[in-house]
Amino acid sequence: MSKSCDNNCGACSEECNERTSPINNFLEKPHELSSIKKVIGIVSGKGGVGKSLVTSMLAVTMNKRGYNTAILDADITGPSIPKAFGIDKKAVGNELGLLPVKSKTGIDIMSLNLLLESDTDPVVWRGPIIAGTVKQFWKDVIWKDIDYMFIDMPPGTGDVPLTVFQSIPVDGIIVVTSPQELVSMIVAKAVKMAEMMNIPVIGLVENMSYIKCPDCDKKINVFGESNIGAIGEKHNIEVLAKLPIEPEIAQACDKGMIEFFDFNWLDTIAEVLEK
Repeated sequence: MSKSCDNNCGACSEECNERTSPINNFLEKPHELSSIKKVIGIVSGKGGVGKSLVTSMLAVTMNKRGYNTAILDADITGPSIPKAFGIDKKAVGNELGLLPVKSKTGIDIMSLNLLLESDTDPVVWRGPIIAGTVKQFWKDVIWKDIDYMFIDMPPGTGDVPLTVFQSIPVDGIIVVTSPQELVSMIVAKAVKMAEMMNIPVIGLVENMSYIKCPDCDKKINVFGESNIGAIGEKHNIEVLAKLPIEPEIAQACDKGMIEFFDFNWLDTIAEVLEK
């Protein structure tokens, strides 16, 4: 250690045994009244693969198993979580902090759409402001007695995912993908970023994996044969679930009734999280 060391490792180019991890340097503490046991990030390398859907369904699955669950919607410029749960009231605060909005079955949710005057107001913000908002959702919101918090991340490996990984003690991530061949490269990017940040990858979820024929019940691979198994083997990651193209899921989200849609596709993930 240099005699002039000021313990500010993030601004120092020296290599020494006492050098601390930059990841730990940026970790933010949650609100003093918060109690959060496990934090799971839901990520994807590209948009449109159903990441918010998987986040919502995981929160519902764990809630049905008797756990207190929460969703931190970090997809600031494209928040869709409140719509899936049919939440139209706004988040409020008091002298202690900001309070999440509870869904019909008691899931705690915080999303920028719960703070905007209108759901259709665009969020025309630069990266640092968006990243700062995500931090505020962690630090300033009072998350009471949460067993599992699910963070709906924006796609890609930019400012917000980096902020989440550096600022919030994420216990693991679930990578959402779709069957197209192009996705293998996208998944690899998300997995490599997690590895760089020392975040465990819990498993893969393939959305839009197939559609069932309503007449013969045969599975039809709309996007061709899936290669998610090969992707999982390549990165030593387990494929935990395959979700079909199901019109009733879209209808449940459009009506704000995802909590009351009956499904069991994510039970394997629930069992992994419980362990």
